[in-house]
Amino acid sequence: MTTLDNRPNTAVLVVDVQNGVVSGAHERDGVVANIARLVEKARGSDVPVVWVQQTNEEFPRGSDGWRIVPELVPGESEPAVEKEHGDSFEATSLEQVLSALGVGRLYVAGAQTDACIRATLHGAFVRGYDTTLVTDAHTTEDLTQWGAPPPAQVIAHTNLYWGFQTGPGRTAATVTTEEVDFRVTTDA
Repeated sequence: MTTLDNRPNTAVLVVDVQNGVVSGAHERDGVVANIARLVEKARGSDVPVVWVQQTNEEFPRGSDGWRIVPELVPGESEPAVEKEHGDSFEATSLEQVLSALGVGRLYVAGAQTDACIRATLHGAFVRGYDTTLVTDAHTTEDLTQWGAPPPAQVIAHTNLYWGFQTGPGRTAATVTTEEVDFRVTTDA
């Protein structure tokens, strides 16, 4: 039920699953495996997969930390978007990429839950996208030494509140990797 006109298609957005971003992430291997399953489901259903990579001083383009983890291999025809901010839409080509694909519905996965995932979810939602968070396909590092809750609580809280996000003319939802079915829409 997206508010975007003539945008009936769905895409999977894989955010910042880069060596340097997820090296110390909570349940890294399980989350990366779920993202791989999600990507394969998308490819098997002819749903576009869009890859987003953080590019900055910490993760300069071409560095090992900048590269997508080796367990995930973007397809040659799959769009890639570089970003410098938490919200994957902010000062990037993501909106143009999704518009060209006719996408109005997003499934979001990646890292880090409490930064780029949250920012991208909200960025997509306020721009009119139906936005689904894949609950077992995002992660974050342990930031408790700076006062943050433990990673499992950050992830659980994000999953909880995203399932109750509302706005006129669009939907927010949560699903597990297993529950993702690209044949089913979230239109009301």
